[in-house]
Amino acid sequence: MTVRTTCPYCGVGCGILATRQPDGQVKIAGDPKHPANFGKLCSKGLALAETIGLEQRQLHPMLNGARASWDEAIAKVAEGFRETIALHGPESVAFYVSGQLLTEDYYVANKLMKGFIGTANIDTNSRLCMASAVAGHKRALGADIVPCSYSDLESADLIVLVGSNLAWCHPVLFQRIQAERQKRSLKLVVIDPRRTATAEEADLHLALKPGSDVALFNGLLADLYRRGEIDARFVFARTNGLGEALLAANEWNAQKVVAETGLTQSEVNAFFELFARHAKTVTCFSMGVNQSTAGTDKVNAIINCHLLTGRIGKAGAGPFSLTGQPNAMGGREVGGLATTLAAHMEFENPEHRAAVQSYWKSPRIAEKAGLTAVDMFRTVRDGRVKAIWIMSTNPAVSMPDAGAVTEALKQCPLVVVSDITMNTETSKLAHVFLPAAAWGEKNGTATNSERRISRQRPFLDRPGEARLDWRIICDVAKGMGFAGFEYSGVADVFREHAGLTGVANKGTRALDLSGLASIADADYDALTPFQWGGAHPHKSLSFQTADGKARFVATPYRAPALAISCGEFRLNTGRIRDQWHTMTRTGLSARLMQHRGEPHVEINPRDAEKLGISHGDLVRVKNSAGEVIARALITQHIATGDIFMPMHWSGSFASAARINTAIEGNTDPVSRQPELKAGAAMLSRYEAAWHGFGLSVQRPQLAVGYWSLQPVTNGYAFECADTASLDDVDSFAKRLLGVDDDDEVASVFSSNGGFARFALIREGRLAGAFFMNKEPVTAARNWLAGQLGAEVEPLQMLRGRPGSAAEDRGAIVCACMSVGRNEIWTHAARHPSASLNALCEATGAGTGCGSCRPEVARIISEASQRLQAAE
Repeated sequence: MTVRTTCPYCGVGCGILATRQPDGQVKIAGDPKHPANFGKLCSKGLALAETIGLEQRQLHPMLNGARASWDEAIAKVAEGFRETIALHGPESVAFYVSGQLLTEDYYVANKLMKGFIGTANIDTNSRLCMASAVAGHKRALGADIVPCSYSDLESADLIVLVGSNLAWCHPVLFQRIQAERQKRSLKLVVIDPRRTATAEEADLHLALKPGSDVALFNGLLADLYRRGEIDARFVFARTNGLGEALLAANEWNAQKVVAETGLTQSEVNAFFELFARHAKTVTCFSMGVNQSTAGTDKVNAIINCHLLTGRIGKAGAGPFSLTGQPNAMGGREVGGLATTLAAHMEFENPEHRAAVQSYWKSPRIAEKAGLTAVDMFRTVRDGRVKAIWIMSTNPAVSMPDAGAVTEALKQCPLVVVSDITMNTETSKLAHVFLPAAAWGEKNGTATNSERRISRQRPFLDRPGEARLDWRIICDVAKGMGFAGFEYSGVADVFREHAGLTGVANKGTRALDLSGLASIADADYDALTPFQWGGAHPHKSLSFQTADGKARFVATPYRAPALAISCGEFRLNTGRIRDQWHTMTRTGLSARLMQHRGEPHVEINPRDAEKLGISHGDLVRVKNSAGEVIARALITQHIATGDIFMPMHWSGSFASAARINTAIEGNTDPVSRQPELKAGAAMLSRYEAAWHGFGLSVQRPQLAVGYWSLQPVTNGYAFECADTASLDDVDSFAKRLLGVDDDDEVASVFSSNGGFARFALIREGRLAGAFFMNKEPVTAARNWLAGQLGAEVEPLQMLRGRPGSAAEDRGAIVCACMSVGRNEIWTHAARHPSASLNALCEATGAGTGCGSCRPEVARIISEASQRLQAAE
């Protein structure tokens, strides 16, 4: 049976066809009828079937580390929250929820906290992603409404991507753009300090100084005004505040923009000219804009340029916030942020508060905004919040100042976690663990970046005692003695949510799902994707402000406050192509770990040379808040003085790679979104006495100074190193690999002890290997991993590379099709005149989601240059 559902990763909201096979396996494919992706999926989506096993799942409630019944667990949570509130008031408790929740889950959590407990201390990890976009929308447009649709990307003549590595973070959208660019002259500008995979594909890449976006867009606003590129009828009839915005922007002539952004005069002129010349312009922005102490001003500086030119509310034009999580938008709709009430109603409006309380029939209603994410965990640490419930997220890794978050949870009297696994830093700190249903088992709705609501449907039975999140929340609410949580099913929750969007509305709020408030269960089950607000919710040029007009917002430029001392680097964090958040799901897929399977830090070659760091060395990234160890990736794609490290690795996959321990919790004064793109850190070489690489059919127990682990087919691969000498490498290797008396071990040593290799053969098959060297180990890692569990020649394994009869694919470039660098290089060398498309067709690389194509093009270029040099 094939079930139509929705992907649980980014905010694109791709439709998926999940088919249970007769042998119980699941086949995943893109849904060709879903308007978000039309059948396309990225590498993560294609690998979803590899992440739904039960090996990491916790399937029973736990109390203080011991198994408990659901009745015991619910009673403990209900009693703990009830007693805490009785002793210390409602402000002493908090919920921290997640964009991984479905809208129905979010809805009942928000209702319980704001209407029954009576505080707004419920915030979401979407605070880390999109809070600045929310605040910017509300300041300019009167409500949190995304003005655009995905179809605008295909009807625009110019697309500007700001702080968005779309090729890696929203690959399906990027391929829609690239497909359109193949057909016609659609210009692409990428504004990003790093030369990302997206920037490599741009017509113009503006590698501006980090944090200088407002200066650039203030300069653009002033330039557009000087040119007379003004939609005067729209501006004077449908907007307010232009004068104040221009006062803040007029000083930013091109020369001053150049001085502040570090761009060249020609780059600034080219961008200003492109924007002025193309009426159909879409400006997409994401984490590089939002995750900033000036994030809200960045959003409004972008929106100002679209308001001045009237490029909003029409096809192919508008400012477009690209959401990071699959249901961050659904959470925003129901009020999952501490700074909004519910259904796009606000605390400041007494009519809204009264309407929501009346609709919920709740004993009380929160009257003001609650604790946002950073402040929430600070109040946990200082003891004001004494009970916290964390749902479907891992803040001990993903939050800034993650070390302090961990310490806060350790000393909190009551920590409740509902999640699918206890194998996270956060779950391990829970006094009460509640096993939740996972993707594939959940039932409900989610809203994507273009306001399109889709169904997420179950195609797997819930294992063990796992429960749906909305049901867990309702059980706790009833345990606390509250009425109003007796739902007949998930459709009943949706009906109530839909009804609330129509309360006190009178056509003043674009979010109005009240037509679905009486939807039958069968119709809810069959619900097809639909978009609230239509393709362009501002088509009528009416906005949700008091006077119906959009507002220009003055955005005086504030230079980044980050102080970089002598010897320090500016630390930037973010995502990579094949991983998601803290890897609790993607880390289970061997395929997704092949491209970049180890924590790494990008360093400019000149900086690396000064510090004596070579490509592949281990390095320390350190400041007063924390320290991590990662592999050096030396690249021209990052500027001197800057370093970049992915935020994904946790203690499940590496010894010391929680990079957010080194990021302070500074926040935007308006949105309270934390700065995750700017930290100050020292960089130094990790002076390892030895380095190791190994494979094992069982998870190895690694207790050394540095280690990282990744799943491979039939087992695990690992890297390790230490500053202390390895005196007895033979005993160490055998203990690490779990050698039994009946096993065969082939080995080779150097006379000076600087080199050793082991191959563990069990019943004629490779069960493990360990290579030790004084320098980083050189070996055909992917080829070796492919031999695990296979019948092998022991001496061949000790060589660490295939013989002439075998082929080493090299490091995997295309995760969708498992195509390696060596395969691409070989084909490019043999067919030097072949186009990128021809090579991709021949090798399979880039024929899945396409997000690897910039890297494939780079390999082709390198091969061509090598051939020319050899001639």
